[in-house]
Parts: sequence; C-alpha cells; structure tokens
Amino acid sequence: MTEELITISPIDGREVVRRAYASDAQIARALEQARRAQPAWQALGIAERGRIVSLAVDCFVAAREEIARAITIQMGRPLRYTPGEVAGFESRARHMIAIADEALAPIRVPEQAGFTRFITREPIGVALTIAPWNYPLLTAVNSIVPALMAGNTVILKHSDQTPLCAELIERAFRDAGAPVGVFQYLHANHDTVQRLIRAPEIGYVSFTGSVRGGRIVEESAAGRFIGVGLELGGNDPAYVREDAKLDHAVESLVDGAFFNSGQSCCGIQRIYVARAHFDEFVERAVALTHDYVLGNPLHADTTLGPVVRTRAAAEIRGVIDEAISAGAQNMIDPSRFDKASESSCYVAPAILTRVNHRMRVMNEECFGPVVGIMPVDGDDDAVALMNDSPYGLTAAVYTQDQDAALALGRRVQTGTFFMNRCDYLDPALAWTGVKNTGRGVSLSVVGYEQLTQAKSFHLRSV
Repeated sequence: MTEELITISPIDGREVVRRAYASDAQIARALEQARRAQPAWQALGIAERGRIVSLAVDCFVAAREEIARAITIQMGRPLRYTPGEVAGFESRARHMIAIADEALAPIRVPEQAGFTRFITREPIGVALTIAPWNYPLLTAVNSIVPALMAGNTVILKHSDQTPLCAELIERAFRDAGAPVGVFQYLHANHDTVQRLIRAPEIGYVSFTGSVRGGRIVEESAAGRFIGVGLELGGNDPAYVREDAKLDHAVESLVDGAFFNSGQSCCGIQRIYVARAHFDEFVERAVALTHDYVLGNPLHADTTLGPVVRTRAAAEIRGVIDEAISAGAQNMIDPSRFDKASESSCYVAPAILTRVNHRMRVMNEECFGPVVGIMPVDGDDDAVALMNDSPYGLTAAVYTQDQDAALALGRRVQTGTFFMNRCDYLDPALAWTGVKNTGRGVSLSVVGYEQLTQAKSFHLRSV
C-alpha cells in the first residue's frame, strides 16, 4: 500500500500534486480535535456559527481564480467553466446558512395544560464528508456547511484526484478564524477511510461516489448505528414530448449530456424522443455537438476537456464499441475531434442511436461524453423506459404542458424531476435519489435532518 497521494493531471499525464497520507498519529489528533471542539462550537449558537462560516465562504470565493485553475489542472474541466463551480459553492453555502434558523428551530407540538413540550434538533457530533473529484466543491459543500451550521465539527476526506480542493477549503476556514478542530481535512487511502468510519468519534458519514464505494461505506459503518448519506450512481433519462420546443430541448440536453465531459452524477445519458421529432432532434443534436472543441482545458476556446484518467477513457470507449457491436450507430465521427486518441484521456463525444436497454449505455452508468437516443410512442412508453434502470437520481421532461409534466413526474421513479431543464441542483430542494442511487438527503431544510438528532422535551408543571 502506497504511503503517498499522487495526482496525475489528465491534461498531459504529468504529476501535479504529491502528498503524504495522514499518519495514525495525525488521524488520532484530528479526531480528538474535532471531538473536543464540537461542544464549544455548538455553544456559539446559530448566529455566531453563521458569521464564521459566512466569512469562510468570503475568504474562499476571494480566491476563485486560484481555485478554478486548481480544479482544471487536477481533473480536466475547461478553465472557462471552473469559476462557475466556485460560484455554485458560494450559492449553496449562502442558502444553507440563510435557512439554518428555520431548519433548526424547535418543533412545537399542540399545547397541553400543565406541560411544555417541544422537539429540538441536536448536532450529532463529528461529521465525516467523503467527496469525489468530478464536482469537488459542489459535492463537498452539500454536507460541510449544513453540518457546521447545525453545530457539528467536520473532517473532509477528498478524492486523491482533487486534494488541493480540501486544502483550499481548510485555508478559507483558517483565514476566517474558525476555532481549531471545527473544520479539518485528511488525505487518506481507502483502508484508512474505512477505519475512520469505524472511529467512535465519527457520528455521521456523507459519501458521494460509486455504488461499489457506497457499499463499502455501509459495510464499514455496520453495527455503529450512525447516520450514513449516500449519493451514488446515475443513468439519468430525459423525455422530449411531441409538444416540446425542440430548439430548447436540443440545446439543454446536449449540454446536459456533455458538460464536464459527461462526468456528472445527474448528467443525461438516456434521451427518449417522441417519434414524430426523432430524426430532427438527432440531426440538431449532432450539429450542435460538432461545435464542441475537444482540447487542452487551459485553452480559452476549449469546451470539452479530457476525462479524468486513461483507465476511465478506455472504459468509456469500451461502452461505445460494445453498443456499436450490438447494432447501435454512432452519429458522431470521432475523427472530427483531432485531440481524441486511444491512448489518452481525450474522448470524442458520442451520440448513439439504434440503442436498446440490453446495452450497457442504456442501463448502467457511463461516466463520459456519451448519450443514447431512442424514439418512443407516447407518455406510457417513455415512462416505462425511464423507469427501466437500477438508478434514480434525476429525470427530465421537455414539454409545454405543465399538468402533463406533473402527471409524468408522479410516475417516474427518481429523486428530482425536471421540466424543461436538466443536470441541475437547486439548494432549496432536497437532493436525493432512489434505487441504487443511494439514500439520504442533502441540501434544503430536509437536508438538516440527517445532520442532527431529534431530542424531545416533556416538562410537567406540578
């Protein structure tokens, strides 16, 4: 087992970060500091905690250019887009700070003569956030800020692909004057993370990642009776109804499929189009995809960067090749994208037609710039296919009929249902999923529930 974290940039294969993994002594110290800091942090109250967390957000976004470049170098998203993730971090953080009073307010029950009764939301203690590389700030902020606002202390373990993000977040809290132990990060390998989850100091684990990783987290926490939030895989569908505005649907769904090189849990991987519009939709989607520029993400004109690793690129190409061998047609000629090559992280986007649900691209997560498109005959056909998946993070319908959209939304098995948009997260709404996408909720007032413990007060006057 290696004792060092080494980050290889997908841009050019060079080493960009090297860090020692945390030693047993450093881990023990971090856990003890978090445990010791928590009661005093809780005692500060919501307003003072909010002041400090808000200042940390200020410090963080002030370094947006440095942070954006760090994201690009580590995981390959074009530099023209990575400042947007810093803005998203700020937006989600500000919202969760703003709603903390409401979310954490005591729950009142009907009055009863001679008794005072209410329910409080108490912090669970120390929260462990395990964050992935694909959206390194957005996935982390979902649990970090509400956990801190609720009075917990936090330890962040970030992906080995994006360790600088953890360090930059910690720097912001340090610059904001956060008490020692309130927010910390640890660079740790998989074995160490499993031991962290089993540590008695940890009272909650938030994990974003693969289904396999989620199972390991659950197994590690088994028997500890602590809360575990899991946001896992996705294979998200969209349905373009016959009454959809086709130009908007094409623009939205091509972006939803290919933004971040398709490396999004809620990115669109399956599109079902009313048969009357199928040929035109595909034609327009292909034309728009041809406008993408695959290249070095540090260059201003690049709109499609590399995927995260050469191994991931090979897996994506394998899904495409397998589908084509089974009868699918790739409507995009990879040779149009000069940067794409078999030995690199640069993968040409793919629009697959003649697909079916026996193909992996239509029933498993493919974390890359690949989308399958099928014609459908009406709402019932579309719903059946949308639900024919082991995942359920988001789903979208494109229509001008809101009543029809609501009726469809009630039938589709998903955590979030969109009308006329996709690949988006609203911090005012619960972020959750069904089936193999995991369990638990982040963001919104509901997201505070699993970061706290209900405590009932039943006081009798005598």
